[in-house]
Amino acid sequence: MSELTHIDQLLDHLLQHDYISEAQANDVLDEHNRTGRSVRQIILDMEIMTEDDLLEQMALLMGVRVLDLERHNMNMDLARKLPSSVARMYNLVPVNIDAVSIELATCDFVPPEVVDELRFVLAMDVEFVISRERDIKDHLVQFYAEDSDDSVGHMLSELESELEDAGEVGGGTTNLTEEDLSSSANAAPVIRYVNLVLYQAVQDRASDIHFEPFEHEFKIRYRVDGALYEMAPPPKHLALPVISRIKVMSGLDISERRLPQDGRIQLNIAGRPVDFRVSTLPTQFGESVVLRVLDQSAVGLEMERLGMPDDVYNNFSEDIMMPNGIILVTGPTGSGKTTTLYAALGRRNEVGVKILTAEEPVEYDIDGIVQINANHRINLTFGSILRAFLRQDPDVILVGEIRDLETAQIAIQASLTGHLVFSTLHTNDSSGAVTRMVDMGLEPFLIASTLQSVMGTRLVRTICKECRTPFIPDDLQIKSLGLTREVIGNNEFYYGAGCENCHDTGYHGRRGIYEYLKVTDPIRTMITERRPTVVLRDRARELGMRTLREDGIRCILDGFTTIEEIIKYT
Repeated sequence: MSELTHIDQLLDHLLQHDYISEAQANDVLDEHNRTGRSVRQIILDMEIMTEDDLLEQMALLMGVRVLDLERHNMNMDLARKLPSSVARMYNLVPVNIDAVSIELATCDFVPPEVVDELRFVLAMDVEFVISRERDIKDHLVQFYAEDSDDSVGHMLSELESELEDAGEVGGGTTNLTEEDLSSSANAAPVIRYVNLVLYQAVQDRASDIHFEPFEHEFKIRYRVDGALYEMAPPPKHLALPVISRIKVMSGLDISERRLPQDGRIQLNIAGRPVDFRVSTLPTQFGESVVLRVLDQSAVGLEMERLGMPDDVYNNFSEDIMMPNGIILVTGPTGSGKTTTLYAALGRRNEVGVKILTAEEPVEYDIDGIVQINANHRINLTFGSILRAFLRQDPDVILVGEIRDLETAQIAIQASLTGHLVFSTLHTNDSSGAVTRMVDMGLEPFLIASTLQSVMGTRLVRTICKECRTPFIPDDLQIKSLGLTREVIGNNEFYYGAGCENCHDTGYHGRRGIYEYLKVTDPIRTMITERRPTVVLRDRARELGMRTLREDGIRCILDGFTTIEEIIKYT
């Protein structure tokens, strides 16, 4: 039974028994589809029911009993029967065990594929009781500390010994059959280890996970807040079973190791849904695999959470409500362009607005929006998708990137025929977007008549709040920002001293800095006259535009980030 079926059943059940109104049920379902949060948590946050009442009704549907963990006698011997990585990954606590089965406490519905995996990994039947989430988390903290015996280092040694005992890993890897690969990928210790790596990545707020085989070592690295950090490296001979496991999870061909492949993994980790976009690349010493972590609950897809200055937020909010025109977001890879566009689409996403997107690939599934994956191998390009979009009666169109003349021309045609078009360009700043479009071969008068605004973005690391420390910058640092001591006055500067909360980096999280270019009549005239980028930028600054560096200085003076971050990214 799928989770969605459970959701439908729960809401229907609560409706029939008058615990919830139809309007409330629709609001809960809309919020679930928009954010991916569990229906149980949304109902509790909306204060529609108490947790105890809700658990009673969920227990009825699941055919299980409600257990008060506070009154249940839990001990360390029982806790050791469930690996720490499994307990933390799925928010589960063991409450009873016998020779053939284990009873686990959960606070939410458990998907059938997770039940199957638990039965395999634990090698016994699995039964459930339902308990309060707070009690489960308290037990996880008490019995499954992060530095427990089930740490990465301990699991690596266990992984090696168990695989060697089972004969799963041999010295050579060139002649392994598909059955050999499948067997090693589905070994219980490999499953537990890969789950732990994914769990740890989500807990550490990683945006990417890199699995990299080299001649004499196998590295696993996380990218957190834009910087790469290395995990405890597994032995080289474990590269094949670990990477094969990831390929099995993402539905890829495990026997094909000569060509790049792309896939997707959808998991529920610590009670929240997370997607991983998987990319494999054949290298000299095996396949390199990168997972992009798409955790919607960790990414602010609401405009209010983007950290825009008030004036930029207000102007951009007006732009995205326009009936037609082109709105561009510019910046290098990983600068927050997609998040900004998703937030804008979320603002427009309502029953009366038809929204179509062409992306490569679709990163976040948004209910109510028709999303298409571009695929160049079958000639499903941005241009061909856009052409088809115009026959689908849309109000708003998003195209992942304007990268050629054909796409740009159709985007302009769409805006001229009454559609609002969002897209991105890879340029260093907002004013450079105009020059890039002219270089593609577009007529300046068409750009001037359709372009509404351009938003340049960068993501900078924010100072950890737990170890934020004030300091007085020296003259060289002030000069590097183009400031003087008279300008900064009594404003305090900060840096992160490093602590446990930020893993001694001094940074925790990221926020955007923005350069907003409003295409007003003076700017339109200059575009038509083919004025160079520098002249456009200077005129835009005269009209009130702040550059990325100037907005970065605002973030420094507001205590959000450091001088080094702003100099690095602007």
